[in-house]
Amino acid sequence: MATAPERLLLRLEWKVVRRLDGRLQGAHRTAHRGSGVDFTGLRRYADGDDARHIDWNVTARLDEPHLRVFTEDRELTVWLVLDRSASMTAGRPGRGKHDVLAELALVLARLFGRGGDRVGALLFDTGTARVVPPGTSRRHALRIGAELDRTAAPRAGATTDLALMLDTAGRLARRRALVVVVSDFIGEGDWERSLQRLARRHEVVALRIVDAADDVLPEAGLIVVEDAETGEQLVVDSADPLLRVRFREAVDARDARLAAGMRRAGVPVHRVGTDRDLTDALVEIAARTGERRP
Repeated sequence: MATAPERLLLRLEWKVVRRLDGRLQGAHRTAHRGSGVDFTGLRRYADGDDARHIDWNVTARLDEPHLRVFTEDRELTVWLVLDRSASMTAGRPGRGKHDVLAELALVLARLFGRGGDRVGALLFDTGTARVVPPGTSRRHALRIGAELDRTAAPRAGATTDLALMLDTAGRLARRRALVVVVSDFIGEGDWERSLQRLARRHEVVALRIVDAADDVLPEAGLIVVEDAETGEQLVVDSADPLLRVRFREAVDARDARLAAGMRRAGVPVHRVGTDRDLTDALVEIAARTGERRP
């Protein structure tokens, strides 16, 4: 009998993978910098870079180490950083944020694997990390799905440390890689510095999974509001106009902080709603990624 990840992957291969095959690899290939033959420019030296690629003439002229950068012809290593925290359980049954995350993880693992790229995964839950080493096969994509399927239920009482999640990804990806962070980015920690460190070393793309439950306060009179991360509960009057205004302001401020932090780190962030068709969302992401290429 087929397992849940097998059934899900079969459905996704039919509905999504066959329509997207080749698009995501093409969108990211020119951005991955390695030791190919096509020179594309210069950038400042960062800690951990290969000193053999330093352009000494430019370094001497600018009095600061600079590297020669080339387009990458070899295979990518792709790391999927998957947020398994409590806030990712929001959403309707069968189509919550954690369901969309599982679908994205399987589709990306299968698509990049079919293109010959090695895909690994970091499953992060409130300080607990589980790692699936990089691989390429369909069986490997199913292994990632199985790890997601058996991840313990998120623990209430502690918020997601986004900085720790990103720092863990940085320690895990030792060589230059494409790092895809799949999260709702609801949590704590000085994540912006961690993201900047990660982006200096790797190409980073953020897929932000959102659900209406995160952004909209239902107008239903007295309701119990619970923080998915901490478990704290509070009875509020959802029809109170002042409360609704403050709630909207808090949501807008959170989104503005996230967008500004991503922009300063130079990391593209793509919004994936739980009510969105996954194929349409990924086609749009691939197109937007391609538009950013020189």
